[in-house]
Amino acid sequence: MVRHVVANTLTLMIVALVGVAIIISAGKRQFTGPGPLTQAVCFRVDPGASLRVVSRGLAEQGVIKSEQVFRVGAQYSERAGQLRFGSYLIPEAASMDDILDILTRGGASTCGSEIHYRIGVTRIDTLVRELDPATQRFETVVQFAADEEAPEDYASFASQSDMQYRITVAEGATSWQIWEGVRLAEFLEGDPGELPPEGMLAPDSYAVTRGADRETLLAEMQTRQEAILAQLWESRADGLPYDTPQDALIMASIVEKETGVADERRQVASVFVNRLRMPMRLQTDPTVIYGITEGRGVLGRGLRRSELDAVTPYNTYRIDGLPPTPIANPGRAAIAAALDPDETSYLYFVADGTGGHAFSTNLADHNRAVARWREIEAELREQQQPAE
Repeated sequence: MVRHVVANTLTLMIVALVGVAIIISAGKRQFTGPGPLTQAVCFRVDPGASLRVVSRGLAEQGVIKSEQVFRVGAQYSERAGQLRFGSYLIPEAASMDDILDILTRGGASTCGSEIHYRIGVTRIDTLVRELDPATQRFETVVQFAADEEAPEDYASFASQSDMQYRITVAEGATSWQIWEGVRLAEFLEGDPGELPPEGMLAPDSYAVTRGADRETLLAEMQTRQEAILAQLWESRADGLPYDTPQDALIMASIVEKETGVADERRQVASVFVNRLRMPMRLQTDPTVIYGITEGRGVLGRGLRRSELDAVTPYNTYRIDGLPPTPIANPGRAAIAAALDPDETSYLYFVADGTGGHAFSTNLADHNRAVARWREIEAELREQQQPAE
């Protein structure tokens, strides 16, 4: 009798252990296996949110199937107390293990809203963008210029604790334009300090946080530009008519202002390099304009004959060689073009009506290209005139 009872007890224990093993195995498969999401979603973890609150929110959004399995997996992997607040992109079919890793690894939010502050050549504007989880592309929901009053709904976005901030500086913006843009950014703090040297701020995209120091940000821009210039100077082509990296930076700024077509940069650089070698005056309008505006805004009109005739340090129609400083902040591509221009015989170029330029090796061909451009300009003016 006793032997029978013991045998039954052992059997029940074995069955129970097998059952527990089956449950654990099933839970593990559910924890590490593909999740139920059919398309990516954004999930927000509020500051101080508990594991239970987070697991409930994940289940309500259809991100996980079992709150309990998620919590047990978090505790077993010792990540239960490592949740980081923010908005995170949860990809399609993400496992609970993957989701837990996303919510605990830290770093910047990967989803939600972003305030994108753009410092351009002609304007400064602010965009509030929200990531569409399905396409993983940002969509603009608010936009306004620096000289416009912020819309009412901007404040609600700016008050979000996990809001991401990004500042983008366009190629060809002057140091004053960038300095002024940084000064006007409401989400930055501190004095911007002295105006940085022209050409020494790297046009790029900078991730920042609310309350970041203005002077520190400008210093980072300068550090990046110094590194870019130093790197590209070391790998420069042989025989260039530059004595210093500063000369190359001046040339790069002229190239940057003369063309917005990426494939043309090295050709434009070759024209000016060829002229320096001859020697022949550069004769480029952007340098004259910089001498007038000092980089503090846009001229907004054509150059006058008196301005083209005036002898100034930046009037390359009247001086030999390069102007004394860069005339804008060139991007990496323009610096690379100045330090490795195409090998051409071009000495002239003019707009061709397509957004690019027609290049010529002699004055006769150039004059024909100019005449054609004048015809295109006349046609465009005629098309823009209202019909009587």
